[in-house]
Amino acid sequence: MSDRRDFLRFLAASPLYAGLPWAAQALAQAPDAEPMVTRAQDALDVFDLEKVASKTIPMSHWGYLMTGVDGEETLRANREAYAHWQLRTRRLVDLSKMDMSVELFGHRYASPIFLCPLGYQKAFNPGGEVAVARAAKTRDALQILSTVSSTSIDDVIKAREAPIWYQLYTTNNLDVAIKLVKQAEAAGAIAVAMTVDLPIGRNTETATRLARADTRTCTSCHGPTGPSMTGRPMFAGLGLSGPLVNATPALTWDFIRRLKDATNMKVLVKGLESGEDAALAVKYGCDGVMVSNHGGRATETARGTLESLPEIVAAVKGRIPVLVDGGVRRGTDALKALALGATAVGIGRPYIWGLGAFGQEGVERTMDVLNNELRLAMGGVGARRLKEITPAALIRRA
Repeated sequence: MSDRRDFLRFLAASPLYAGLPWAAQALAQAPDAEPMVTRAQDALDVFDLEKVASKTIPMSHWGYLMTGVDGEETLRANREAYAHWQLRTRRLVDLSKMDMSVELFGHRYASPIFLCPLGYQKAFNPGGEVAVARAAKTRDALQILSTVSSTSIDDVIKAREAPIWYQLYTTNNLDVAIKLVKQAEAAGAIAVAMTVDLPIGRNTETATRLARADTRTCTSCHGPTGPSMTGRPMFAGLGLSGPLVNATPALTWDFIRRLKDATNMKVLVKGLESGEDAALAVKYGCDGVMVSNHGGRATETARGTLESLPEIVAAVKGRIPVLVDGGVRRGTDALKALALGATAVGIGRPYIWGLGAFGQEGVERTMDVLNNELRLAMGGVGARRLKEITPAALIRRA
């Protein structure tokens, strides 16, 4: 038993840990495990929050949160990519005045670390997206709301007391997608990020395994036949009939034109991993791109988003903002992405660990931890503001 505990602790300290979604529960349940924090403010890193969340979030919901696809190589690659870079320190720089703020489409946020869209957030805490919005308000952070949120966009914007961005699943009905975008704009969203990395679905093995092992009756969450997209608040009042799914096999770049004609919001495309597609995004008039592989939950490429970032930055040539997500667990990770050309850096699982562990306070603690780590890393490389974070801050590990 001692060997098992030692192995689990090794996993917890390993950069591969983020790719082992069952390990947190196993570590938390192991005899003589390190005690879990009981207050959000006691968390020293995001992994302290993960350990608590693994106990408080129901098993099948934990599987949904932590799953990758296929053998989860891409999930691991997202995290491993950051270990390929070292920080190059600079000393005797005047750090008495530091500024971590970033401007995106005319709005300034306190930090370049933003909250990625993630669906069904009431599955992790009763406060759901509203608790996240209140945390984003207190920390002046950008929040992007999922199409399949468990709370209406009106309630989320009311709680945030500021504009948010809207993530769009186009679904198999593109007319519905336009209705969703118009609804989001009317509610006060200022940008729409169209997700394009799930054209024909995905194979989420970990989520399926843990759902099978969960003995609860989930009809109160998902209905008698499983989760329903049309039952979610975003689809209320649209007069829909028939099933809708996230997959959109017929989606092409031409839809960008239709989307831009339908809204005054800024239009970003989310889910790009190649320079060729980034160049097309500029050609078709996108206002920004998001380098993302859906947190390792789309195509099993075995390539981390940080590895895709440089070629996308090169293709965009500074014409539009480049955002990136995937595998960020430390403020040093965010700095590495910024040094490689990202305008802002998204987190998903870490803030949901905070939500699942302690609600709004947990989300706030997640942001505090990561922002403090980023501030310290900036000081270490002699960067007083984001524009001073350049490739010169990095050394490629041999």
